[in-house]
This record gives sequence, C-alpha cells and structure tokens, in this order.
Amino acid sequence: MDSASMMIWSVLFGGFGIGYFIYGKKQKAIVPLCTGIALFVFPYFVPSITMLVTVGVILVAMPYFIKV
Repeated sequence: MDSASMMIWSVLFGGFGIGYFIYGKKQKAIVPLCTGIALFVFPYFVPSITMLVTVGVILVAMPYFIKV
C-alpha cells in the first residue's frame, strides 16, 4: 500500500510540475520554471509519504508567494 500511494502522489506532483514548467517556459518566468523542474525531480529522493506530501505542497504553493 505504501508503494502505491507513493506512486500516486508522485504522479500528481509531476502533473503540477508539467504545468508549472510549461507556464514558466512560455512566460519566461524563472520561479514557475524552476518549481516545475523541482516537482519533477524531488519524488525520486524522498523516502516517506509524509515528507513527499509536505515538500510537494510547499513547492506547489511557492510560485504564489514568490514573485520575481
């Protein structure tokens, strides 16, 4: 069960990452672009579900609070 939920959360955050990456690339905005890349990569390095969800939610919310 742990593996399945890890996979589902990773795919969900990867979907957000694709959206942020495409938006950042088209608008030439660095924060959404880097956030999108981070959302692609970080699930490979996070060992637990709670850490995955916590870091993922922080990364998804980051472009709303950081305007550069």
